[in-house]
Amino acid sequence: MENPWTTLSTREVYHNPWIRIREDQVINPSGGPGIYGVVEFQNRAVGVIPIDDQGYTWLVGQYRYCHESYEWEIPEGGCPAHEELVDCAKRELLEETGIIAQSYELILDGMQLSNSTTNEVAYIYTARGLSFTKAAPEDTEKIDVKKVLLEEAIEMARNGTIRDGMSVMGLLWLGSQP
Repeated sequence: MENPWTTLSTREVYHNPWIRIREDQVINPSGGPGIYGVVEFQNRAVGVIPIDDQGYTWLVGQYRYCHESYEWEIPEGGCPAHEELVDCAKRELLEETGIIAQSYELILDGMQLSNSTTNEVAYIYTARGLSFTKAAPEDTEKIDVKKVLLEEAIEMARNGTIRDGMSVMGLLWLGSQP
């Protein structure tokens, strides 16, 4: 489909190492003038769901500043453009949980997280063949790790206990598989 928007000008409003915010002057699809604010993410979002041979997974709990609430999620983080997606999944899993996996499978590819206001896309992996070492969270993270049955984590996504979009997508996708 052809783009019904016309961009007249763009200006950067804010920029930090994680996001860039721009404001576009536009002609909207009905022909009227308007503005469109876009949050451009500097990294891709990568999540990983570790699964052991007994059907357990590991969730990470942390306080989410923007929502002013404590949340349970799958291990996830930002992947710079120079880093391979699977390498980011390995790094995030190790940093946040202390888990090392032998194999990774990409289950969701390029999911748009909030396509009306951001360009952020997510990639979600499963990880199997698990071994354990010490976690090494980043300075900006205070993380709790919880081992639960995968079915319990899927139910947490279904009943709203887990609310993070990437976590819900990945867990519900797994719950829909035979």
